Amino acid sequence: MRLTLHTDFALRVLTQVGINEGELTTIKAIAESFAISKHHLMKVVNDLSQKGYLDTVRGRGGGIRLMRKPRDINIGQMVRDTEDRLDVIGCLDQTGYCRIERACVLRGVLRDATDAFLAVLDAHTLADLIKPQKALSALLFAEPRRRPPGLVGAAVGARPKRLKKRRSSAPAPG
Repeated sequence: MRLTLHTDFALRVLTQVGINEGELTTIKAIAESFAISKHHLMKVVNDLSQKGYLDTVRGRGGGIRLMRKPRDINIGQMVRDTEDRLDVIGCLDQTGYCRIERACVLRGVLRDATDAFLAVLDAHTLADLIKPQKALSALLFAEPRRRPPGLVGAAVGARPKRLKKRRSSAPAPG
């Protein structure tokens, strides 16, 4: 199973905001910590706010903080809330999808795999994810991440492009 970038970013937002223990956190700070798009994070934060995970404070000196205690935020439920589809194959979500559906063993196997994946996530809360708080803080609040050499992009979080090595027109030595 592969989670969307929206859910990935939602987990990162909740992690950083959870580490800040009730202090307001800005979207800009999160974007800089993870070197991801501020614009995309605004959508994620809006979604998390509407779903009751974040409290937003507008204006100068504003920011975001958790609406609930980290121990009350279940990771499995948060993933269900942020993912549009959790089925790994089309036939898990609907009937009449495939001609062999009634006799297909794979369908049951994949349903069990999805259920097991979610069961593992259900066993964890945000408090579990932020337990190594000192180590996470040291990594998140260190110097902002830089792009690896050889990558260019229009903005932080933009899809990077590899620089092409130019071939020299000069003859090879020797």
